[in-house]
Amino acid sequence: MQPVVIYTKPMCPYCVRAMSLLKRKGATYTEICAAFDEAKRKEMIALARGEATYPQIFIGATHVGGFNELEALDQAGRLDALLEGRMK
Repeated sequence: MQPVVIYTKPMCPYCVRAMSLLKRKGATYTEICAAFDEAKRKEMIALARGEATYPQIFIGATHVGGFNELEALDQAGRLDALLEGRMK
């Protein structure tokens, strides 16, 4: 399973939905709460090529984007392969 990092903020419904979907897939993830940590927020924005919304999700070296992109990967049947490292 690829390492998963998710940048979140408290009380973010999209963050909760993203983490729930990842759990259903059996993926473990590292959650980084970046909302109140300016250094972490800047790190997130830099890694996400300017995206500043929450969540920002990274699977392995791939920047997925937010919850909508994660859900679209799942609906397209591509999320499992990405999590397993069979897709870039």
